[in-house]
Amino acid sequence: MTLDTPVADDIRNQLAQMRRSYGDEGLTEASLPTSPLDLFTSWLQDATANPYIVEPNAMVLSTSDITSRSVLLKDLNNSRFSFFTNYNSRKSKAIAKDPQACLLFPWYAMERQVIVIGQALKVSEEISDQYFASRPYGSQIGAWASAQSERINNREELELNFKKFSDQYPEGSKVPRPSYWGGFEVKAESIEFWQGRYSRLHDRIRYVRDLASGQESDQWSWMRLNP
Repeated sequence: MTLDTPVADDIRNQLAQMRRSYGDEGLTEASLPTSPLDLFTSWLQDATANPYIVEPNAMVLSTSDITSRSVLLKDLNNSRFSFFTNYNSRKSKAIAKDPQACLLFPWYAMERQVIVIGQALKVSEEISDQYFASRPYGSQIGAWASAQSERINNREELELNFKKFSDQYPEGSKVPRPSYWGGFEVKAESIEFWQGRYSRLHDRIRYVRDLASGQESDQWSWMRLNP
C-alpha cells in the first residue's frame, strides 16, 4: 500500500480534522510555587488519582542519539528523577556518550505535560541493589534473561533464556543484581509545565535552576513562554 491510495488519503484527512478544545483551568503567576518540585509533585498526585492515566509515572526519555522511549520514574529525590535499566541498552550507551537527557510526562487526560531537562548520571551500586531487591521475582529474572536492545532470533529464545535463569535462581531464592543493570538519575536543570487552554492559548511555565550557585543549588527562577 502506498501513500497515494484512498485509504491513506482518508487517514490524512482524519488527522487534519483531529482537534479538541481545552479547558479554562490554567497556571496563574500568583499560584506558582517557589520550587518547581512542589508543582510537579502536586501534578503527579493528580495524575495518580486520575483513572484515565494508566501509568502516571511513565515518562518519555530522549537522548542525544535522537531516540525516545518510555521508562518509569522510580524515585524523586529533591530534583533528581531516577529510572532503572540495562546499562548495555541503547539508551545507556547514548547517555555514556552524552549525559544530557530530556524527560517528558505526557498526562494528556489532564491536558498537561511536564518536560525535565538535565544530565543523567548513574546512581550508586547500593541504590541499584536496593531497588533490584524490591522488584518482583519475574522482573528480576527478566533482567538476566534479556540482553536489552540486542537482536534476538525469535520469542522462543527469550523464553528459553528466562527458563535458564529461573532454573539457576529458583523463586524464593535471592536473585543477585546483574552488574550491567542499574539506575540513572536526571538532575533537573529546567522543568517546564504545560497546561492546555482555550483557543490554543496554552500556559507554559519554565523553571530554570540557578547554576551560578553550583550544581546542587536549590534556587530557581521561572518565566512564562508563548504557547
